[in-house]
Amino acid sequence: MIVPDQPNQRWSLDFVSDALTDSRRFRVLAVVDDHTRECLALVIETSLSGRHVVRELDTIIARRGRPLTVVSANGTEFTSMAILRWTQDRQIDWQYIAPGKPMQNGFIESFNGSFRDECLNETLFSSLAEARDRITAWKEDYNTHRPHSSLGNLTPTEFATQLALEKQAA
Repeated sequence: MIVPDQPNQRWSLDFVSDALTDSRRFRVLAVVDDHTRECLALVIETSLSGRHVVRELDTIIARRGRPLTVVSANGTEFTSMAILRWTQDRQIDWQYIAPGKPMQNGFIESFNGSFRDECLNETLFSSLAEARDRITAWKEDYNTHRPHSSLGNLTPTEFATQLALEKQAA
């Protein structure tokens, strides 16, 4: 897999599932910038439609600009008419990995492993509100306090800030 050489070249998306202590299921939409390794969003809901996904992506784009490419599995949320219309309207290339080949989206798979091991498997959530609070705190820690060897031992936020400063200086 080719590593993007700039932020917003490629974002990876995937869903992770978990359950509350009362056995009600919830899903988390994870969005990662493959170059900076920043977790751009962790959206926690009991159900996430294609329309909801595009609303969340528009929120991220308003904050940081649009990606050139999005990579995801080919589940129904990601192949819906809402997604297809959205990619066409915004001129964003959406690439689907081959069924049963999660490593074709290795950046998000690596992120999901950390997220599951360090947050979901370590925490019992009694409500969606609690899940949102704890998962948001984990995302903040992941982005701002945890250095990544692939980023020269900088945190994703430090790496992205450094890139922005270098771009301004050029």
